[in-house]
Order: sequence, then C-alpha cells, then structure tokens
Amino acid sequence: MLVVSTRGSTALKGAAAALGGLLAGYTALTVAELVSVAVRPEAGPVTAVGGAVIDRTPAAVKDWAIREFGTADKLVLQLGILALLTVFAVALGLLALRRRRTAAAGVLVFGVVGALAAAGRPDSASPTDTVPSLVGALAGAVVLYALAGPLTAAAPAPEGAAAGGSRPVDRRRFLLATAGVAAAATGAGLAGRRLNATTVAGAEASRAAIRLPAPASPAPELPRGVGLRVPGAVPFTTPSGDFYRVDTALTVPRLDAGRWRLRLHGKGVERPLTLDFQDLLRRDLIERDITMTCVSNEVGGPYVSTARWLGVRLKDLLEEAGVRPPSRGGPADQLVARSTDGMTIGSPVETVMDGRDAMLAVGMNGEPLPFDHGFPVRMLVPGLYGYVSACKWIEDIELTTFADYDPYWVERDWAREAPIKTQSRIDTPKPFASPAAGTVVVAGVAWAQHKGIERVELRVDDGPWQQARLAAEGPLDTWRQWSWEWPATAGSHTLQVRATDRTGYTQTAKRTRTVPDGASGRHSVVVNVT
Repeated sequence: MLVVSTRGSTALKGAAAALGGLLAGYTALTVAELVSVAVRPEAGPVTAVGGAVIDRTPAAVKDWAIREFGTADKLVLQLGILALLTVFAVALGLLALRRRRTAAAGVLVFGVVGALAAAGRPDSASPTDTVPSLVGALAGAVVLYALAGPLTAAAPAPEGAAAGGSRPVDRRRFLLATAGVAAAATGAGLAGRRLNATTVAGAEASRAAIRLPAPASPAPELPRGVGLRVPGAVPFTTPSGDFYRVDTALTVPRLDAGRWRLRLHGKGVERPLTLDFQDLLRRDLIERDITMTCVSNEVGGPYVSTARWLGVRLKDLLEEAGVRPPSRGGPADQLVARSTDGMTIGSPVETVMDGRDAMLAVGMNGEPLPFDHGFPVRMLVPGLYGYVSACKWIEDIELTTFADYDPYWVERDWAREAPIKTQSRIDTPKPFASPAAGTVVVAGVAWAQHKGIERVELRVDDGPWQQARLAAEGPLDTWRQWSWEWPATAGSHTLQVRATDRTGYTQTAKRTRTVPDGASGRHSVVVNVT
C-alpha cells in the first residue's frame, strides 16, 4: 500500500480534505441540476437560493445592485452564491477530518436550505420543487463521508511512530476515489445540461415556427422626423437586443408556445377563460409603438425603451369574460397577473380598461417576443411602470381587489398604483465630455406616456431656460426626442433639462429616489468645453 509518511501529512490531509469538500459540493450541485430537469429549472438550488435572496433583499439594496451592475446583477448574485458555497464546502471538508458524520450532516443542511428556498418562492412553488436540493445534498453527503474515509481510516501508522501520532494518508485510495467522484459528478452535470438543452431547443423551435398574423389594427405610420439623426442620440425604436431588461428571474423561462396556457378568472368574471397561444393569434390583434419604463430607473437612467408591440387588447379579453371596471359596478379593482417564474404584478382594472392600448403582447419589433422579454406572451399597460403592468411569461390573470391581495412588489413597500412620471434625459454630450467651443448639439429624449410631451427646455449653469426643438411627435404612448444648439464657451458647464407634458405639469427640481413610485428630479450633465 502506498502511503505518505507522518511528516508533513497534516498539511496534505488538510489539502485533501478541502478537495473532498469541494467535490462533495460539486456533486450536490450537479446531481441537483440533473434532478431539476424532471421538476423545473427554477427548482435548482442556486436558482432557488438566489430567488429567495432577491425576495428578501430590501428595495434600496435592489436599486443599488441595478445601478451598479445593470443587467449583470443576476450574474453577480449567482457568482456570489457559488463563492459562499465554495467556502462552505471547504469548511465542511476540513471538519470531516475530525467529525466525519457531522460534516456529512452539514451537507444535508445545505440541501434543506435549498429546499426551503425553493418551497418559499411566492405563488410558484410546489412540493416537488424541494426534491432537487434534497437529492443533491444527499449525494453530496454520501460523497463527503466516503472521501473522508481514506483520510480518517488510513493504514496503521508505521512501526515506531509515536503513539497517537497522525495517521498517514492512503494517497492511492483517495486519488482513485476523488477521480471516480469527479467523473460521476461531471457526468451528472453534463446529462443535466444536455436534457435542459433539449427542453430549450424545443422552446426555441416552437418560437421559430411561429408566423405572426397581420394586425387587424396596424400601428399608425410614424411621422417623418420622429427620430433625430444626431450622433449620440438613441434611435426612436429600440432594437430588441438593446431593450432594457429588469426582472427577478435568475433563469430566463424557456416555454414552449404549444404548451402555454393562460387562465383568466376571479371576482366579477362571469365566463372564466382558458386560452392557448393559437387562441390569441386567431383574435383581432393590435400593433402599437409603446415606450416602457422601469420604476428602478434613476433620473437620467437607461431603463426606458420603445418598441413596436403586437398583441390582443386586454380590455376586449376582459369584456369577453364579463368583467366590468369599478366605474361600471365591477367588484374587482385589481388585476393580478402571474408569471411562470412566480412573479405577481397588480394593475388597476380601471386603468387597464380605460381605452388605452393595454395588451397581451405576442410580438416585438416584427418578431415573436424574445425569451428575455416574456415569450410566448407578456402583458403591458402604457403609462404604468413595469412593476404594476408588465408581467412577462404570463400564465394566469386573476381579478381581485387591492384590499384582498398585495402583489410581489407591494409586499416590499412599493406603491400599489404607479403611473409613469414625466421625465427627460440628456443623451449627448455625455457627462464629462470635452466638446470644442462653438455650436454643440445637445440632444436627448423626454417621456410622459399616455400624456404626451408639450415642451422641453434646457439651461446652462443655472441661467435662463432655453426651449429645445422637438422632433416630430409619435404616438401618445411613446417618448419624444429633442435637440438644442448650444453656443458653448470654454470652461466647465452644467447642462440641465426639464420637460412639460400636455397636462401642463413641468418636472420638479426636487430629487427623489425610485422607492416607492419612481424617481423624480431633473437630469443634468457636466461638460468641459475646450
């Protein structure tokens, strides 16, 4: 038997024990991923724990993460969870040198945490969601217990060794065991990924097979000059790949349109409906240009975009089900949309049915919805922030009341009703740019969805307000671009913008944060003219 002498064996044992802990954690994750294929990807432990962290994170911290990391915030969270799991696994591996059973039980604790996180997700969890974490942890516990064997029960100490001295490490047995475990765990991980890839491929095939019908009500033709041709200005219509994404889904749901169903039910629903994707496509579709805004958008922030949407008018669907708004005696004042990932979003029934182009969208910029933006079907309501209107991957609509139910974000201290605030943004020049003295074109966007922009003004260094030139006006529910020719002089200058909407409201100078119902204030940039 090949052994290592007692001299230096402590360090070797420590390294081997740490490796054993890492392999146990690796096994737990790969087995859980494989098992999650039979349940659903969202039930995997990293996704479940990450979702639980998001659910319990204060709104201010979420806003900070969005500001600092943008669309990479979910990746940062997942990497953080994996880093903590790595430390936890190493610690358990070292513990196994002295307390083998306790360390194995520690892996089981990890599984219980994952199972509780999966079971505690709002409105989406089922008992089977606990299975991947528990099975994965059981596999990890067995692996850690087995790998600790060669370290804690090695061959007897060589003749002449001090009594009670450190036992030598059976290196060959340990290396064979770790190699076998690594191979088996990797195989489980690859199998899980392959099976998940098959599911994803099926969803992608279902999207590729969709041929969107022509709308019964096409979008009005955009007027000439609706978009500015100014370097640094954003396009009027945002390409789908550049459209902002803010949601809580760590794993983007990949749904098969052929299996998708929507249930419409609740208070005041005289004729409950269950619809599939083809049911929607057979209805009269509307096509509209609509600007959407996230409530997490800071003053001057990037989370506002415009797209051309295709979908079924939500009012028509609700009326078909016998729903009446509160102003006509309906008992429900809140429409709660539920997503397949567990998100719940509440919208005022009165607003949804007031004649605006609220819809269940099936298309975006001439194509079926991208997966990131809710394929196969999402909801949107012009003029309301996304957290009270824009349910992605929607699967259920329930009519209820604000008194009876608090959706996901309302439970976390955001406002129940959140019309989008009138805002404007300077897109060019960028902060701390160094344009040359002379005429500098300042340009940007302003938005007041469902109200319209009447006027945009700028000022330099707290000087008098100067009126900007507005681009041609698009539909009422879209942003409006603007530009201003500034006779810039050398030095450091502060540019500030404000917008006035068609109700006569002018942006306030008072700055507020995004919580509870969206940021307010005026955007400004500092530039150094040379």
